[in-house]
Amino acid sequence: MATFTLDDIRAAADARYGSTDIEIDPETTVVLRNPLRLSKEERTELAALQDKLDGDDQGDVLADAIRLVAKSKPAAEKLITQLDGDLALLAQVFESYSKGTQAGEA
Repeated sequence: MATFTLDDIRAAADARYGSTDIEIDPETTVVLRNPLRLSKEERTELAALQDKLDGDDQGDVLADAIRLVAKSKPAAEKLITQLDGDLALLAQVFESYSKGTQAGEA
């Protein structure tokens, strides 16, 4: 029988369901939390935002999704400001986030 410590379980969860981190500059890294690390309400809101991605306001929806999943709201705002409304960049951030979390989703 195998015995695990709670620290072992936490380390395994962090490795499998970790965040997607985007470095803006040497002082700022935006941590985008894995959907399994969001609250139930946040997961529901994220799903609703993803359903809106086919609409006309894709840039706004992607920015809202980044704000929602970011661990730090000020860091999220800094990232969104740096992206300057560029839909291709917003989409790339969200795609990187989505690919990074696929293995961890149930």
